[in-house]
Parts: sequence; C-alpha cells; structure tokens
Amino acid sequence: MGMGKDLYQGFATAKAIFEEANNVLGFDLARVCFEGPEEELKKTKNTQPAILVHSVAVLRLLINEGIHPDITAGHSLGEYTAHVAAGSLRFQDSVKLVRLRGELMYQACLDRPGTMAAIVGLSGEKIEEVCREASKDGVVCAANFNSPIQVVVSGEVSAVEKAMALAKSAGAKMAVKLEVSGAFHSPLMESASQGLKEALEKAEIHEAHLPVMANASAEPVLKVCDIRKMLQEQLLSPVCWEPSMRKMVNMGATQFVEVGPGKVLAGLLKKLDGNLPCVNVDGAASLSGALEKLR
Repeated sequence: MGMGKDLYQGFATAKAIFEEANNVLGFDLARVCFEGPEEELKKTKNTQPAILVHSVAVLRLLINEGIHPDITAGHSLGEYTAHVAAGSLRFQDSVKLVRLRGELMYQACLDRPGTMAAIVGLSGEKIEEVCREASKDGVVCAANFNSPIQVVVSGEVSAVEKAMALAKSAGAKMAVKLEVSGAFHSPLMESASQGLKEALEKAEIHEAHLPVMANASAEPVLKVCDIRKMLQEQLLSPVCWEPSMRKMVNMGATQFVEVGPGKVLAGLLKKLDGNLPCVNVDGAASLSGALEKLR
C-alpha cells in the first residue's frame, strides 16, 4: 500500500492523474492505493488500474521535465501505459480498458482456475519442449519470455506442476510457482480475451506518435489496426519481453527508463545485457535521481 502516495502529495501533475482516474472509475482509487485495505488493492480489477495510474503519473512528470521516449514497451498490463506514452490511447480510455481487463481476467480465473510458475536456467526452446510434454496432463504453455534464462509457464495446476518437475529434471536451476490468481497469457484466458476484444473494437485508438513494442509479436506497431489486433491477442499470447528488448536495442535504444512500481523490468534488462543503462522511477526520490542521470 502507499503506492504513488509521495507523488500524489508532492506533485500537482501526479495528483491530477489520480483524480482523473477516480472520476473515470467512479470511486476513490487513490484512497485504495494509499490506505487499502490490502485485500482490496490486490484484487486484479483494482491492481491493474492502480499500476497504470502510478506509471502514467511518473511518465507525465518525466515529460514535464523534458524527458521524452523515442520507443515504448510495457510488460503485459504495461503495454497500455506504453500506448498512453505514444498517444495511441487517451489516459481516460486506458483506465476504462484496464479496469475491464482486470474484471474479465478475474472472472476467467474463476471459470477456469490455473496458475503460473517461473522457470530459471533453461532456454525458451527447451521450456516449450517441456510444455509440450507436460500438456499430456492438461493445458500449459510458455507465457512470458522474460530473459535468456527466465521463462514463465501458465496453465492448469496439474500441468504446470508437471512442467515444473520436467524442467527440474532437464536441469532448471529453479522452478517456482507465482502468487497469481490464474493462468494469464494462456488459453484459459479465452473468455477474457473475447470480452476485451469487444471493448477494444469500440475503443478510440489513434495512430501512435512513436513505435510501441507489441508483447505478442516483439515488433513495433504504429497503425490503429495493428495496435487493436496486438492488444486483442495479448491475453492469449506469450509476452515476448526478451525479444522486444533485443529489438529496441537493434532499433537504436541506448537508455532505458522503467516507470511505475518496482524494478522488475530493470532487473530483466540487466540479465539480457548488464551494460545497458536503465533507471527506475517509482517515487519522488527515484525521480530526482533519474533526472540527474538523464539530463
């Protein structure tokens, strides 16, 4: 809890972002972020807009200081922040979409329970081979290609557990279940994907002002039709994060900035190439430090 509170209290721009989200959602999201209760904040229908709002608040503060992105990318939910940064989604529309996304994903988790597990120490190709073998026990697939040695698998509990056992037998250094409510980025999200597709077809989407890396393809998108298609496919497709980062480097990216809560993406980038500079901005203190490095 307390996510973004120092930004809300210290910067009028951040406060305005939180209040705009409150108006869009019809309840006090800022209060839930800052005061909880924790079980309320952990509900994915609240977690997703909370992370989005926090990330966009940081983004706007950086832009106010003259720090503008040339390429954007976001991991899963973060792809929506990336589109706000690129001008392809208005902030208000992104808040509505991610709130709905969270509600749909929650319902899909109830309808078709599942889990996810992080596997460390095997290549993506080997994990896909493991998933094919484990699929004899149920639905399981690679869900996040996070780094050269970290892949997350997703699916039905028995099949994920089988994949974990097979991965360990194949030499994985670690196979750990994640604390998640369901099997995201797997076929178990089919009902959520359909509901989100309908909402995206009606949503106002604009051509991006700068390239946005699509999770599902690890390729940059600019056109409205491509943006809509990639966001529609996202819930059922693996997050191709490592290939996306490699593509950004090939496109000329030399400085990375992670906005929003946590330092997970900075850590993944370091595993890809420890020489790639990345700063994380999640609060007032880190904002000040980042500005010194970026100016």
